[in-house]
Amino acid sequence: MVHPQQVYQERRDTSVPNEQLWHELTAEQKMAFYRLQGYGYRLLFIRKVYNNSLAIVAQSQQLAAIDREGNIDLDPQLKIRA
Repeated sequence: MVHPQQVYQERRDTSVPNEQLWHELTAEQKMAFYRLQGYGYRLLFIRKVYNNSLAIVAQSQQLAAIDREGNIDLDPQLKIRA
């Protein structure tokens, strides 16, 4: 039996429009992203785990993460599948 918290929606091979991603961000994440956007960062995706969301943004090969409270991690320890 699969525990409900272990059920994840598989989104490989599907693209989510940026407008939809934008609406899924918290107000704090939006404000933090505005600051990073000035440096050329773009919103890649939102990783949802349990009741938490982590916005993943990138500038060239540099990844950054924005947590639900708007805290920016410029050196996140993330494993991203290609």
